[in-house]
Amino acid sequence: MLLAIESSCDETSAAVLDNSVVLSNVISSQLFHTDHGGVIPELASRAHLQSISAVVREALVAANISENDLEAIAVTTEPGLIGSLLVGANFAKGLALRLGLPIIPVHHIEGHLYSGCLEDSSVEFPFVALVVSGGHTSLFYVQSYSEYSVLGSTRDDAAGEAFDKVAKLLGLGYPGGPLVDALAQKGNPVAYVFPRSMLHDGTYNFSFSGLKTSVRYFLQKTFPIGVPSEILPDICASVQQAIVDVLVAKAIRAAIENGVKTVVIAGGVSANSGLRKEMKNKGAKHGIRMIAPRMSFCMDNAAMIGFLAEKKLRENAETYTRLDFRVQSASLRAKRK
Repeated sequence: MLLAIESSCDETSAAVLDNSVVLSNVISSQLFHTDHGGVIPELASRAHLQSISAVVREALVAANISENDLEAIAVTTEPGLIGSLLVGANFAKGLALRLGLPIIPVHHIEGHLYSGCLEDSSVEFPFVALVVSGGHTSLFYVQSYSEYSVLGSTRDDAAGEAFDKVAKLLGLGYPGGPLVDALAQKGNPVAYVFPRSMLHDGTYNFSFSGLKTSVRYFLQKTFPIGVPSEILPDICASVQQAIVDVLVAKAIRAAIENGVKTVVIAGGVSANSGLRKEMKNKGAKHGIRMIAPRMSFCMDNAAMIGFLAEKKLRENAETYTRLDFRVQSASLRAKRK
């Protein structure tokens, strides 16, 4: 039995796994950030402090086990908000020390990277993974649970950040992704034309800052006194289509050029209905299978952290006896093995 803890941003999560089977996956979301239009780091870390004990206790109860049944602890250590990461890491270290258990530090993006394998055990290596969220947008070539390479990443805004900023321009609130998606399902995706930056540049990199600027100028020129509510679905659908077109085109091209037949999409934006539909349909035309985690595995969650931790522990159990690892805010850029 393994207990995993995730606290990299504004979700406090704990999960219990047994040989890749998720026995519980408790997620406590900090909804108060909506009032601030974004995540406030200091408030996030305080909220983690207030909830982490209860979240871990709930995960153990839901799995119908006690602390004494645990054989290992896993925790997210990077990247993320330093204060938030410290709460989870220090709680995990204390628990591991008290119980005399190994502790496995896990990279948050790697957790997302392999969440498709958690969802579908039939996933075969190698595959291409698109990890797309509010803070990250990257393409990976994944060869095993311990070897992968970064094919490309965003040069500025992440896709999820673009959704949030456009939602703010439209007065929709935060987080913007689900709100834009809900309206987009009622709109015409070709009603307005917005830029598809770097779509045909020949790389696997992304750029979404220009889209946000384009939407701002469009709104200032076309709707200077405010966007009529009946127009919102068409704008949202058109913006979403611009983002989805780039994500899907680059992911499918990466799969074709690297000779793989599976694309895994993961991260918060992988919950987007337009992205899922387009990736599935476009992939099918090229004989490429699309795998997306269930909604609870798309958001930040401890189940994905625990799943990867079990793989790491099996490969090299003696490595995970130290408690002197650090948390880091840095993202994932270079090739890792």
